[in-house]
Amino acid sequence: MRRKKIALVAAIAAAAVSMGVAGPAAAARPDDAALRQAIAGLPSTDATAAQVRVGGTDGHWAGVSGQSDIRTHRAVHGNERFRAGSVTKAFTAAVALQLVHEHKLDLKGTVQQYLPGLLPADYPEVRVEQLLNYTSGLPSGDTGGRFTTWDHRKLVQAGFGQGMEFQPGTQQHYSNIGYNVLGLLIEKVTGRSYEQELRDRVLEPLRLKDTYSPGNATGIRGPHTHGYQAVKDKDGTTHLEDVTAWDQSCTWASGDLITTTADIERFMTALFTGRVVPQQELELMFTVPDVPMYGGGKAAYTSGLSRIKVGNKVVYGKTGARYGYQDGFGATRDLSRTLVYSVNATDAKGEEGNAVVGRIVEAGFGDR
Repeated sequence: MRRKKIALVAAIAAAAVSMGVAGPAAAARPDDAALRQAIAGLPSTDATAAQVRVGGTDGHWAGVSGQSDIRTHRAVHGNERFRAGSVTKAFTAAVALQLVHEHKLDLKGTVQQYLPGLLPADYPEVRVEQLLNYTSGLPSGDTGGRFTTWDHRKLVQAGFGQGMEFQPGTQQHYSNIGYNVLGLLIEKVTGRSYEQELRDRVLEPLRLKDTYSPGNATGIRGPHTHGYQAVKDKDGTTHLEDVTAWDQSCTWASGDLITTTADIERFMTALFTGRVVPQQELELMFTVPDVPMYGGGKAAYTSGLSRIKVGNKVVYGKTGARYGYQDGFGATRDLSRTLVYSVNATDAKGEEGNAVVGRIVEAGFGDR
């Protein structure tokens, strides 16, 4: 998981390097031509479809490319649903931080306090704030299986036969485990399901009508893009396998949402302007902990988001990847430039960054 996410961030970082630093006299409008070129020529070996929305105070742009279904050659229209993957974490963080504001969760409170017996007895205390910013040190387990339905508690405990990765609070390791524990915490302190809390606290107030948690359902409701994975055959050739159907209980509160680019854009705008998480708690979503990254480098993730430099812009956002789907959102903190994309990548979980995603990020945060 760590290597795959680093590869995804690396693709964005590579785009940032290729842009360089723009001077103060640089034009402010989105580069329409670069954006069109970024998604041109789909389907290709890298992706079968793309949906992109760029916004902010400097202008707006929206574009699509490719086919939502390569079997029927149905074109993409821009309103299709897709699997959000780890973009879900930003939504989960928002619910958890609302509960912190309401004093139903305490950032300094521990998993052992709220959910006694969940963690092995020899594990050190793990705080809520450490789950949020990926510094818990909890180990992840193998939760594979395309049509395997996971119990949420067993999903969390899948890796607990191992020892802690590190002492909580001392390093940062991006993984799903902390956010699935947060899902259990949300249910514990509210007495309601994670899905109900997400719906009532975020989805319905923001009128995100095309966003939902699928539970154990393997399909995607309504208009959607199909996801494809490149699979090598014995004769050395490659074919695309339709992997749209998938039981997402293997990711749950860390990555199971289904959504659209329009809904993510609405969520991002509301979040950054303090209409989802109160300002005091919202600051945590823009704060990277001062610890090293597990395995080397500096921490880059906040509570629910990540912070990167793209050209001359500091961008906060979140990426996600499920088989057949690679997506993300990002914005400057003042929302002067925003970007949302969904790419149907043919190797979405691969360790190499996707070329289409890299071009979209470069063009989206570049200026004319």
